[in-house]
Amino acid sequence: MNKKLIFIAFVVSLGGFLFGFDAGIISGVMSYAGPEFNLDEIQSGWVVSSPSFAAMFAMLFSGRLSDLIGRKKVLIFVALLYAVSALLSALATSYEMLYVARIIGGLAFGAALVLAPMYIAEIATSENRGKLVSLQQLNIVFGFFAAFLSNYLFNKFNTTESTFLNDENVWRWMLGVELLPALCYFTILFFIPKSPRWLYLKGKIEEAKSVLHYVHGEQRGIEEVKAIAKNVSNETNSSTIKIKDVLKPSLRFILIVGLIVGILQQITGINAVYFYATSIFKQTGIGTDAAFSSGVLLSTISVVFTFVAIYLIDRMGRRPLLLIGTAGIAMSLLLCAYGFKKASYQLTQDKITALTFSSSQKLLPLADKIYHNDVAFKNEVKSLIGNQAYYKNDGTILEVATQINANLILVGILGFIACFAFSLGPVMWVLLSELYPIKYRGLIIGVIAFLNSLISSVVQLIFPWELSNFGNALTFFIFGFIALIGFFILIKILPETKGRSLEELEKELIR
Repeated sequence: MNKKLIFIAFVVSLGGFLFGFDAGIISGVMSYAGPEFNLDEIQSGWVVSSPSFAAMFAMLFSGRLSDLIGRKKVLIFVALLYAVSALLSALATSYEMLYVARIIGGLAFGAALVLAPMYIAEIATSENRGKLVSLQQLNIVFGFFAAFLSNYLFNKFNTTESTFLNDENVWRWMLGVELLPALCYFTILFFIPKSPRWLYLKGKIEEAKSVLHYVHGEQRGIEEVKAIAKNVSNETNSSTIKIKDVLKPSLRFILIVGLIVGILQQITGINAVYFYATSIFKQTGIGTDAAFSSGVLLSTISVVFTFVAIYLIDRMGRRPLLLIGTAGIAMSLLLCAYGFKKASYQLTQDKITALTFSSSQKLLPLADKIYHNDVAFKNEVKSLIGNQAYYKNDGTILEVATQINANLILVGILGFIACFAFSLGPVMWVLLSELYPIKYRGLIIGVIAFLNSLISSVVQLIFPWELSNFGNALTFFIFGFIALIGFFILIKILPETKGRSLEELEKELIR
């Protein structure tokens, strides 16, 4: 494969690394920042979900903005926002300042997640487009891996005796370290070319030809120029496009496909699992340290199966990967629901005495009581020691109280992550970058990404509330049941886009 093309695609998709890093980091940050600011479930949900809330607006307008001023310019501004967000998050002195700083980061990754696959699809060839667009998902999971590893190391070296790393400042270091990759991303974006298809649409024909020849070589560059010229010759300037244009009958089928895939990607709870990974693993009673290390395992699985997606997506195709992955997601989530349903919770007098935090002896009235519902158990504990003490020590309490098949939950979570990593994760963005005519691409992808991020932010916002009020079992059952419905819908409507140029797909799918 063309080395220049790989380098360009990798650089552009580094915004995905920063998204993954930010999403992974917050799962460890909340173990410390939540108790420090004495946050309740909704406030914790807001801190975690605020980037996705902001991202949905960035997704809606970034594609349109990039149609007007170019993909590259918007991406450079995005990188700058990432850096500002990391710095302000680390310096946050209040709950309000923290979520405002994270909103700034959300604007960045919302735009990046839309523009990177769009740009890569517009510069890639049809043979390698799936692999190259999938680099964004690979960078996302690398970002998760780096974040979970970073969290694990910060947590490991955090001690109450240390003045450098302690419970009061460790979360600031977790957030602040994101500044380094953000500045790297900002710098290297200046070295990539502008999108040749965007240049052609703007009438900058010679510059577009120059980019295509530089990236693909003389012979393949000429072929790409001819394909683009044939497609763009009848297009009017994209500045005449309005939001109502996406509702045209000719675009209805591909719009419905994109909407269903875009919503399904988030409504099955992937970002709840990623963003709250440490908290979820604590629910299994494995303890705080093991919860942090399990996050590293989770992100490693993501990386491995994203490589599987990159290998298979241009061989097997988009449709088989999505169908197999969605079925696997449903089964994995339902397995988690079953595992949590079978759990029980009991604190003996010896276990309570062994707890070392200051208010632990207040738990003695619960001695030897057996609970078969996690909500009832956690509510009793909170009523005795208070929310702040509970959330600061929940890992320790659940570790000694929980009787559960933790391996069953771990298999379910890792199965979910693996199936997502080779299907809905990368394939959604590949599909979106392929389905729509260049004239409408920025606008339609922006609309779908807006809904995608809206669903994501709602799921993240209510996930702590769901765990507190519905319990672990019902929460995971809801996600699994939704995935199962999605699987049967995809069987009916999902087209295959493998191996065809963007121009060929436009002729075939516009009805």
